[in-house]
Amino acid sequence: MLRTLHVRDFVIVDQATIDFDSGFTVFSGETGAGKSILIDALSLVLGARGDAKAIREGCPRTEVSAHFDCEQDIQSWLRERDFDVADELILRRLIDQQGRNRSYINGSAATLTQLRELGELLVDIHGQHAHQSLMNPQSQYDLLDSQGGHLTLARQVAQFWQQLSQARKAVEQASQSAEQGKREQERLEWQINELSSLNLRAGEWDQLQQEHTRLSHAQALIDGSALALTALDGEETSVQQLLGKASHEMSALLRHDPGLQAIVDALESAQIAVTEAASDLNSYLSDMELDPERLAQAEERVSAIFSAARKLKVEPEELPSLLETWQEQLAQLQQSFDLEALQAKAQQAEKQYQELSSKLSAARRKTSVQLSKQVSQAMQSMAMQGGRFEVALTACTPQVHGAEQVEFLVAGHEGVTPRPLAKVASGGELARISLALSVIASQAARVPTLIFDEVDTGVGGAVAEVVGRLLQELGARHQVLCVTHLPQVAACGNHHLKVEKTTEQGQTFSSIRPLTQDERVDEIARMLGGLEITQTTREHAREMLARQR
Repeated sequence: MLRTLHVRDFVIVDQATIDFDSGFTVFSGETGAGKSILIDALSLVLGARGDAKAIREGCPRTEVSAHFDCEQDIQSWLRERDFDVADELILRRLIDQQGRNRSYINGSAATLTQLRELGELLVDIHGQHAHQSLMNPQSQYDLLDSQGGHLTLARQVAQFWQQLSQARKAVEQASQSAEQGKREQERLEWQINELSSLNLRAGEWDQLQQEHTRLSHAQALIDGSALALTALDGEETSVQQLLGKASHEMSALLRHDPGLQAIVDALESAQIAVTEAASDLNSYLSDMELDPERLAQAEERVSAIFSAARKLKVEPEELPSLLETWQEQLAQLQQSFDLEALQAKAQQAEKQYQELSSKLSAARRKTSVQLSKQVSQAMQSMAMQGGRFEVALTACTPQVHGAEQVEFLVAGHEGVTPRPLAKVASGGELARISLALSVIASQAARVPTLIFDEVDTGVGGAVAEVVGRLLQELGARHQVLCVTHLPQVAACGNHHLKVEKTTEQGQTFSSIRPLTQDERVDEIARMLGGLEITQTTREHAREMLARQR
């Protein structure tokens, strides 16, 4: 559960450290005091979108950190992603004036995606406008599947529907483009056959060019090498003979001047180099011979490659890669226009979709009965006696959501046929139904902390007290935090925090603090009576608090 929330320079909060306990905690305060801002701050550290607008005016950055108990499932999540594991989980988020975000999990840098993933295991937030989303068909699907615990199955159905749609589209496109595809296939096959007959290997062109140059200049290579060999190691005027004489003379002079040793060594090295060069030239000349037949073959091969390259408007060295590209295109084309294979793939995708959608339909039918019963029961205690809530499942053609349409129906009074929410439910009724759904869904929630941000909008009086007791009961199983304007709900809290707004030197600040018992009486009296707190409202507040103990 959430232990501590620390906020610095966030919107109108300069600095706040809030400690939380188990059970049901309420937040109260005047409209605009900053109650929902604290929920926004917590959402930020749980991976919600944030930018420089969140920074308090005149400050360089905003910082939010939250401390949670580190339960076993959280520890497993941390280990899988190589984060430090401790008894306490610390999440931290910073945003600067340039909009740069930095996030940390137990002191290690983390991505916003990782924060969101972890946040889903820690906190479930029910917003104040949740009742409006009940009109959205997608929300109705999500709520039903979430309540039944088959969201994963619903996602799988959606994935297989996408695969089925793509497979069907491929079959349709292949059927429509079969003739064009056949012509393209024939063209590629002809080009591949023609280029394949050349049998040009990768790197062969460079080798062939070198060989052709050597063969076409063979006589010049032989003559030049022979002259060079004679100059190096021939008659008395050869380099070898002259170096020998010079080395002999300098060696004789060495006894008169040892400083000549470096020159003697250089001459000896030169002799060795000349000897090696002469030996290499001898070997080269012995292997070198005129080969007119091989030259003719090389010239024919070069001409064939040049002709193919010119025809295809590419460089000769690009021909092997061009052949490979054509072969890949042909393989893809053959696959894409293989109607039988595509139809088989579509049939397999349809079979998989039907299996999963049938399983999902069965799960939805079971959940719809349970949810209808639970919400109908909750409506009786929310000034909607005799009212009924039904989850209608209507078979439809297969689609991304499955094989049925989900629609929430409601009858506000006894003896009335349930009709779609949008047609019969008032704003207050929608709020109450939404609250009932939120509480019911939260009862099965696996997350330790539940937050309700003014979800009691549209209710009051006895209904508000019922709502407060529902949240109080929920607080026995979860840590429940609730932002409220209703004294009946506030009186049911195990803990009470007040949010206040002040103005100092032209700047607005928001602060939060826990209330003592006497302060709590005054706060609930204020919520009951307005600006002026009377003895009567105080007595009423004491009575409300005493009733909830």
